Amino acid sequence: MPSVAILPFSLSPPSTPLNPTTNSAFQNPNLSLLHLCTSLREATQVHSLMVKTSQITDSYSAGRLVEFYAISDHGSLDYAEKLLNSFEQPPNFFFTTLMRAHLKRSNSLKSLHLFHRMLLLGSKDPDHFSFTFALKACTQLRALAHGMQLHAQVIKRELYSNSHVRNKLIHLYAVCRRISDARKMFDKSAHLDVVSWNSMLEGYADCKDGDSLRDLFDEMPARDVVSWNTLMAYYIEIGKLEEAVGTFRSMQESQECCPNRVSLVSVLSAVAHLGALGQGLWAHAYINRNKIEIDENLCSALIHMYSKCGYIGGAICTFETATHRNVDTWNAMISGFTTNGHSLESLELFLMMENSGVTPNKITFTCVLNACSHGGLVDEGKQLFRKMTEVYKIEPDIGHYGCMVDLFSRAGLFEKAEEMIETMLVEPDAVIWKSMVGACRIHKNFKLGEKAGLRLIEAAPDDNAGYVLLSNIYAMSNNWKGVHKVRKMMSDRGVEKVPGCSSIEMDGVVHEFIAGDGSHPKKKEIYKMLDEMGERLKLAGYEADTTQVLLDIDEEEAKESSLALHSEKLAIAFGLIGTSPGTSIRIVKNLRVCGDCHSAIKLISEIYDRDIIVRDASRFHHFRGGSCSCMDYW
Repeated sequence: MPSVAILPFSLSPPSTPLNPTTNSAFQNPNLSLLHLCTSLREATQVHSLMVKTSQITDSYSAGRLVEFYAISDHGSLDYAEKLLNSFEQPPNFFFTTLMRAHLKRSNSLKSLHLFHRMLLLGSKDPDHFSFTFALKACTQLRALAHGMQLHAQVIKRELYSNSHVRNKLIHLYAVCRRISDARKMFDKSAHLDVVSWNSMLEGYADCKDGDSLRDLFDEMPARDVVSWNTLMAYYIEIGKLEEAVGTFRSMQESQECCPNRVSLVSVLSAVAHLGALGQGLWAHAYINRNKIEIDENLCSALIHMYSKCGYIGGAICTFETATHRNVDTWNAMISGFTTNGHSLESLELFLMMENSGVTPNKITFTCVLNACSHGGLVDEGKQLFRKMTEVYKIEPDIGHYGCMVDLFSRAGLFEKAEEMIETMLVEPDAVIWKSMVGACRIHKNFKLGEKAGLRLIEAAPDDNAGYVLLSNIYAMSNNWKGVHKVRKMMSDRGVEKVPGCSSIEMDGVVHEFIAGDGSHPKKKEIYKMLDEMGERLKLAGYEADTTQVLLDIDEEEAKESSLALHSEKLAIAFGLIGTSPGTSIRIVKNLRVCGDCHSAIKLISEIYDRDIIVRDASRFHHFRGGSCSCMDYW
């Protein structure tokens, strides 16, 4: 018996029974040749042989050719559709194969059209394969009405007992937020498999029903990697990052399944947001220990994690040792350089990216333009903006305009910034006005700062940041009437100032502090260190900048005390007492670092001979030897 090569893709059986004595690869030797094809050109040669021998009129043989064209990496959907159109009454298998191919390419509407065409051509028995793919298309399109029509057809054709069809219906109702309907189907199902349970889990995650999600997860008789990933993704989406990391650890301990790349990308995302470098190093070690291949997505996630944790050396090492790089990988490294204050390195890497033949996209230009704005590289920024539009024909979006406004504003070129706002093709958003207010604060352009601050509040009336920034402008210009006006506006609108919160990781545990926090178990040691820091700062010539305190505090002493208890100073004090001399201290803050804290931390880094890395809401600050990587411009 001749040997038959195994294809690198799945050749599923046709949806209708075939007679093996007349429809086998051994009776049709050209199909054996089709198995060996590694290019479209070779497949078309086999196709020609099948036409010459009239084998193409055999539905089984033609179906295998349709499948090669539609599913194989060496195929062509156009050829597959031409072959389908050559049959007056194509078999259902032709349609389901093409439906599957279009779903694989995220063309759900085309898949649904094929199902409709199959019915119009008079197919009397669309089987569970057809309905499975049609329901999947409806789910991806969130086409609930069409899905409900298919549900009626499923009942009419007595296909409801098929587990694939039933699971697709549960999934459809779940993702379309008809969670009660999905639950009814789930509860009435005689046989539930892990796919059924996972469909319900996803439904509860779309609906933000965390209690039901967790209860269902705990009730599952068996969980697979999708179950765990769904729970982890939910925690990340709602901001419960430590719970997401804990879920990953529980997944390992359960030994129900092994984490896959999706699991690792998720946990790395959580770690990046937490800024917990120790946990990120542990996750990377897990990848290496289990010999998990680092593809483009995982590589980008690792670079992003190291960058967001302020460890640019780890990001560089990951990038340089990557065997596969796509545009996302390059973007992650360019962004990493930018956020960590290495603007020139960002531009150098951009040139390397171009020279390597990788075409930059919109995100790439957002990263490099941001690098220019943070580094004060005005000429380079203007050149890159022109290159984006003229060479790469990329239409600027609000993010690109925002970078240019920020670039000009930071450089004190306010006329250029206003000109950019007036000529841009989209309405300026809160981010643009926020960057302009921040620049006006630095350059003491109080008149424009007031104008931009009012526009910021207009653009984002529920965001406390606009009110705080405008209060800063008024306070710095000694316009205390304006300060009280802004505070009254906040009060009347029910907008509350978000309290500053800073976190620091110590021995794998993330510790959080808010301003004036006295709840930490080591509060006595922390406040003792704060007193020491205050004394040593005064000896070094530090004077508190009380204009940063925008509360109704009259006494200067009370204002100084308030500044001393800012959350980042508490976190640094904890870092100083909890780590060995010379160890870097890494802080993550939810708000922008105030000017007073920035000045104080510069001196602390020199006094205690420590590298202090602070990630605030705007950027990274690498404090070393009395200076900061942002060059006092943030």
